[in-house]
Amino acid sequence: MASAMLCLFVLIPAAARPISERPDVTAFIDEMVQEHRFNRRTLNAVFGDVETKQGILKAISRPAEAKPWHAYRKIFVTGARVDGGAKFWRNNRQTLSVVQKHFGVPAEIIVAIIGVETRYGGNTGSYRVIDALSTLAFDYPKRSAFFREELEQFLLLCREEGIVPAAPKGSYAGAMGLPQFMPSSFRRYAADFEGDGKRDIWHNRADVIASVGNYFDKHGWRKGEPIAYRTTVSGSEYRKALTEGLEPSETLAQLAKWGIDVPPRQPSATKAKLLRLDGAHGPEYWLALHNFYVITRYNHSRLYAMAVYQLSEAIRSRFDKTTRW
Repeated sequence: MASAMLCLFVLIPAAARPISERPDVTAFIDEMVQEHRFNRRTLNAVFGDVETKQGILKAISRPAEAKPWHAYRKIFVTGARVDGGAKFWRNNRQTLSVVQKHFGVPAEIIVAIIGVETRYGGNTGSYRVIDALSTLAFDYPKRSAFFREELEQFLLLCREEGIVPAAPKGSYAGAMGLPQFMPSSFRRYAADFEGDGKRDIWHNRADVIASVGNYFDKHGWRKGEPIAYRTTVSGSEYRKALTEGLEPSETLAQLAKWGIDVPPRQPSATKAKLLRLDGAHGPEYWLALHNFYVITRYNHSRLYAMAVYQLSEAIRSRFDKTTRW
């Protein structure tokens, strides 16, 4: 009986030990106090309430981007998302028109981003952001440096925006609101569309739309330029273009010499990136241009960018048809 009680005494306090008592967390708190003049007692209270989640560590180990393109596409380019995108566009037509005119980013791209990220607000995440970022900052060594930086940015934005750190909820990775901005992106790109002094990416659709437009503008979106073309290849030299990275690196003239079909109306000096995707019936080849690369700045995945592009095209078609009728 005594040994059982001793075991209970040892195990329960260890499991219930607040994260704020961990040396790595106290060191982080020290940094926030010294570098950003946070109140130590306040941060001790914040982290005393934090819960690290095993579910977060499991979720980040199986991202959707690990799927082949044909399986990935089925998740994001669906009839429901197309219909939802057309409806979101109709309901926010005036704001989208203003933002498109101001930033030069097509309305359908902005809508598709919101559709891929959260189904137009239908799923913005159920984890407390402070729990997600703390779990990954202190218990996910593979990317701990990145998430420690995002945790720092989150606490700064909470102070700047007057947000209680325990309040915001988001994805398992700490992404927030309808556009799923990480804290650093929120601080850099979140926009106050209505000029009310608040940047609300959780509830204010106008702020959400303007924030996405601002994000792409700051990452170099080129107004009126195409995004990608489906192509075909012949011979074997085309393999020279299947290189690592996502940034367009070869001219269309060079790609044509390698046996890649290029769009006739584009200047031969235009740079593009040849992509090979695993389609349901074999490989698909695409020429990705500058604006496709800009989409990958939102999520560094060619599958993500292609899903956004194809969803945007379908939304544009559906919106045009329903608007005419």
